[in-house]
Amino acid sequence: MTELQTPRLILREWTDDDLEPFAVINSDPRVMEFLPALLTREQSDEMAGRIRAHFAERGFGLWAVEIRDGAKFIGFVGLSVPRFEAHFTPCVEVGWRLSAEYWGHGYAPEAARAALNYGFTELGLAEIVSITVPHNLKSRRVMEKIGLRHDPTGDFLHPLLADGHSLQQHVLYRLSADRSKAPKTFK
Repeated sequence: MTELQTPRLILREWTDDDLEPFAVINSDPRVMEFLPALLTREQSDEMAGRIRAHFAERGFGLWAVEIRDGAKFIGFVGLSVPRFEAHFTPCVEVGWRLSAEYWGHGYAPEAARAALNYGFTELGLAEIVSITVPHNLKSRRVMEKIGLRHDPTGDFLHPLLADGHSLQQHVLYRLSADRSKAPKTFK
């Protein structure tokens, strides 16, 4: 598995030591505010298993993120193929989930830029997307910081959520390889 490094972060393979702090992240109402539900330890471990399987199957995925000379696990950032069908799939999505104590330090955009760079230069992707609910302004700011642009014509109702669910409406952000610029800096 490819490890990515930025000036402050290491994006690496998952280890069993990541499971406990990942479960804490997935049970934090602040982190999970715009996701359907808090995860139990079992559900969190199952998600980590799916992330590991995605790497094994596709050779890329949602890397575990650690701070150089600091915290050994602060969450994940990376690339994944969504498990649902929509008008813009198949696609590759850039996404992140970090412990709330590490928000506001620029770690999500720094790591996401490294993932985008990997997707465009190493995987040869033509486009990378990102999705969230309209009122998740923090994630939308990260998307804009890393160069993705909102495509209002692509907004959609998430097919894995029940009709009428308060989080069903999603916005679509896109970045094409010809519009992207490999980052010279990760900050």
